[in-house]
Amino acid sequence: MNNTIRSACALLCGLCASAAMAQSSVTVYGIVDSGLVYTTNINAAGDNILKMPSLTSSFPSRIGFRGTEDLGNGLQAFFVLENGFGLDSGAIGQGNRLFGRQANVGLKGAFGTFTLGRQNNMTYLAPQKADVLGPNLFAIGSIDGYLPNSRSDNAIGYLGVFSGVTVGATYSTGRDTSAAGGPAATNCAGEVAGNSKACRQVTGMLAYDTKAFGVSASYDVLYGNTGAAGGLSSSANTDKRTTLNGYAMLGATKLGAGIIARELNAVTGPSDSNLYYFGVSHPLTPAVVIDAQVAKRDTKDSPNDVTFMAARATYNFSRRTAVYAAIGQMKNKGTSAVALDAGGTVGAGKTQNGLMGGLRHMF
Repeated sequence: MNNTIRSACALLCGLCASAAMAQSSVTVYGIVDSGLVYTTNINAAGDNILKMPSLTSSFPSRIGFRGTEDLGNGLQAFFVLENGFGLDSGAIGQGNRLFGRQANVGLKGAFGTFTLGRQNNMTYLAPQKADVLGPNLFAIGSIDGYLPNSRSDNAIGYLGVFSGVTVGATYSTGRDTSAAGGPAATNCAGEVAGNSKACRQVTGMLAYDTKAFGVSASYDVLYGNTGAAGGLSSSANTDKRTTLNGYAMLGATKLGAGIIARELNAVTGPSDSNLYYFGVSHPLTPAVVIDAQVAKRDTKDSPNDVTFMAARATYNFSRRTAVYAAIGQMKNKGTSAVALDAGGTVGAGKTQNGLMGGLRHMF
């Protein structure tokens, strides 16, 4: 009898373990994407260059791990660990963070999703459906490097979708712990005793989507602190972005447009600008897609405006593998020095033209 009981208990434990395993899953995913880019006027002498880009090509390269566990009653626990890297050298991206693209854990249910950790904030999410070029090497992210890098350390986030309406927000107690430099790392760790604003960040989003059209609006305010980059060396300094984005479908053709209003209150003084963009995406065939976009950054009380245009053609061998080519131009006025290619350089006041092409594989 004792042996029978022990065998039954062992069988029951095995079944329970199998059921628990069936309720959990871990997925490995990623993108490997690289190519070559040729740009003109990379310096004051007007030199040209041919190179392999580091930050992005058509999409930034990455490898990620996503896990979920079914907790019952429609509730799920999840985690995301996502590493970004440069395919040109294999170097870690996002300010030398191991999981610089995302590193978070959360709960998801009918109420929405709550997330803790480093995560994409609402400025990252709001323009995604309207911006037809997204994180492409030639895109509006070249004008405002924060847009494709709008992530927050030490953050709690919420995102909910209810009958086509999406609401979301993040709050960070220390928005950026990396001091490696660049738009993805601005050295503002925060969580300073006695200073409730030091390196804090708040973002929010409201959106409505249907199959035919969608609109979204977002707000983002970053506070500075001693040692932070971007002219935000005091918690009294702020960098605010308000976006309004929209898209409409005309058959298979997507039209996307938006405005990103920025108010920078830096140690060097205030600076306000508006970034306008408009794009079109059209599938010529099931395998060939054409994207085109124009944009302009208008800086208040300044001659240093920027005008951008680019077009891209993508041929999809399959759902995972594609080749692409793009052409673009960045026209700098005054002393503006915004490079056409993300992470590149240009001579002040010069117009930069560029060509790029590459190969992308997703897994």
